[in-house]
Amino acid sequence: MAKPAQGAKYRGSIHDFPDFDPSQDAEALYTAMKGFGSDKEAILELITSRSNRQRQEVCQSYKSLYGKDLIADLNELDMLDIREIFRTKYEKSLYSMIKHDTSGEYKKALLKLCGGDDDAAGQFFPEAAQVAYQMWELSAVARTELKGTVRPANDFNPDADSKALRKAMKGIGTDEDTIIDIITHRSNAQRQQIRQNFKSHFGRDLMADLKSELSGDLARLILGLMMPPAHYDAKQLKKAMEGAGTDEKALIEILATRTNAEIRAINEAYKEDYHKSLEDALSSDTSGHFRRILISLATGNREEGGEDRDRAREDAQEVADTPSGDKTSLETRFMTILCTRSYPHLRRVFQEFIKMTNYDVEHTIKKEMSGDVRDAFVAIVQSVKNKPLFFADKLYKSMKGAGTDEKTLTRIMVSRSEIDLLNIRREFVEKYDMSLHQAIEGDTSGDFLKALLAVCGGED
Repeated sequence: MAKPAQGAKYRGSIHDFPDFDPSQDAEALYTAMKGFGSDKEAILELITSRSNRQRQEVCQSYKSLYGKDLIADLNELDMLDIREIFRTKYEKSLYSMIKHDTSGEYKKALLKLCGGDDDAAGQFFPEAAQVAYQMWELSAVARTELKGTVRPANDFNPDADSKALRKAMKGIGTDEDTIIDIITHRSNAQRQQIRQNFKSHFGRDLMADLKSELSGDLARLILGLMMPPAHYDAKQLKKAMEGAGTDEKALIEILATRTNAEIRAINEAYKEDYHKSLEDALSSDTSGHFRRILISLATGNREEGGEDRDRAREDAQEVADTPSGDKTSLETRFMTILCTRSYPHLRRVFQEFIKMTNYDVEHTIKKEMSGDVRDAFVAIVQSVKNKPLFFADKLYKSMKGAGTDEKTLTRIMVSRSEIDLLNIRREFVEKYDMSLHQAIEGDTSGDFLKALLAVCGGED
């Protein structure tokens, strides 16, 4: 396949490619994507040099040959790199090409896969960076009200709830519907009152009774909802560090997204429940720069003031001036800034970074770093940019493809239910063209499904 020259002009509507063989193209794409790396230039040429009709035939052939969806496989690639290669070669955005040269559902899928228009509000090129900077200016002053889906029940009666729960678990069989209805429609503070009332009335531990009556995913969800938030997060952190392996993604998700007050409460709960400090646990179970990042986040000492424009420029310059290839120095500088500065200040730093470099800070992290350090920094950046969207992405990935990551799904639904799950729902439907309710319905079943939908709180 002949590769377009640097600075080549993309010339508009693409005609049928001569000597076209959809099976050969499907095989070439599969080969380009498999293994440890991917040949992004070969993938880009195959996407851009075939007509719309031919591309759709390639999709069909790929499905026939490999039993897989080509768009889904392309979605696993670093699309930012592919966009940059295209923009450099053709002086036009990949988004613009897809928009003008494809149609129907295929066009819709490719535009979503592409993820952004580098001509209109791009992150990486001079003429687009200023627009991105202006968008950050607007986002910095925007105020979004965070709302959960679970709220305190009106006419709350802990005595009646305790009796109903006892009846649901007494004797042969368990009335799961009653348990789900009560637990998912009470706030956490109300659930704690029910626990106390249950103990007073029946001399029994409600958590122990629920644990003996329920099992599997439903038990994890209901018992999670019954725990005070800080103790729930502490337990999730403990579980992430138990056994032979460490669940780094869970550690990152929790420590990179909680507020100072939440982190301090988690530290207290961890010490109370496990008789060991969270810092000691993290020190024992992680290592290197990743350990330093987690311990820094676990102190709960992030600055809480507003932005300081002069300091933000200095912070952005500090990172921008890191010598190319000096990974250790870059990681240290990013940690100092990302783990300690306030969210409003970091938003300003991100703006200044775009202004100085024409690159988005997230793209720079993904390009220059790897492994758990990269994942931790990306999580912080995404949380600063749009925390509900960060969790919407995590929920989507927990239900994507074969199998469900029930642990992640449950952890997010429980921990965000009274904070911002309604906002997460809105971000989910906007990005994925399907509601969170629909995704849960299509990926779970039985009483677990019923309980999740009750926490989800409605269809969008």
